[in-house]
Amino acid sequence: IIPTILFVIFSRFSIHQETRYMLLGNALLSDLIYLLFYTVSAALNTAHVHLPKEACVLLLFLLAVAYCGGLFTAAAIVLDTYIAILFPLRYIAILPPSQTKKNIVLLWMCSGAFPGIFFLVLWSTHSFVPCALEMCSVPVILILTLNGTDAVKLCFWLSTTVIFLCLSLIFCCYAILYFKTKQSGIWESICSRASVTFLMHNIVLFFYFFPLLALFVGSFLCINFVVRLQAGIWVSLTVCNVLMILPKVLFPFLYGLRYREISASLKSIVRRKQLHLVS
Repeated sequence: IIPTILFVIFSRFSIHQETRYMLLGNALLSDLIYLLFYTVSAALNTAHVHLPKEACVLLLFLLAVAYCGGLFTAAAIVLDTYIAILFPLRYIAILPPSQTKKNIVLLWMCSGAFPGIFFLVLWSTHSFVPCALEMCSVPVILILTLNGTDAVKLCFWLSTTVIFLCLSLIFCCYAILYFKTKQSGIWESICSRASVTFLMHNIVLFFYFFPLLALFVGSFLCINFVVRLQAGIWVSLTVCNVLMILPKVLFPFLYGLRYREISASLKSIVRRKQLHLVS
């Protein structure tokens, strides 16, 4: 469904010129890249194909960039919703399509810089472990890498801080939106569009951030020898192979198909309406 929604967004000029659809397309593109590379990694591990160290590092870096891209774009979608609801008359002036394109480029730059710093620290401290492993598995490498030097642990805490900052920003935006619109009457019905949209956003963002928090907590316990290394690797395998994939499966259905324009375009593609002569 992701390539189909991307085709609809980029093939319709009226759709891909709107900020919300550009951000949605960027989020879906990030998820698609992540799923493709993670599937390649899982297939190579299943086939017992041993990647060279450089190829493994590149694969891990691309996975990190794609995941950060989806994470930051999800936060940008929340900010876009915040501005659209609280400043409807100034929305076009604040976020024109040209500015949105620049913001998307900035998102990708941040997505590349954030894991790039982490990889440079690991490389400079010689604590990167793919050279010592027979398989390029993200969960195994992550849990073993976090048992490294103090510099690696510093990057771990910095990453945790950035994630908590993103969570705090999103929570503040949602709290302000709720209290600002509480008197408008859009929250009276539990099945109203506002309530369903609010619930949808929370579900997707919860599944985006909860796996990272679970991964960091499990890694922290493993680093401090609260749990055994083998148990930490099993927790990391479960989080990476199930919980991190789940939001990328839910995102196109809860976000993409909910927009009327995209749903109508998809229906017109699936069932082509026949032309009838009118006398």
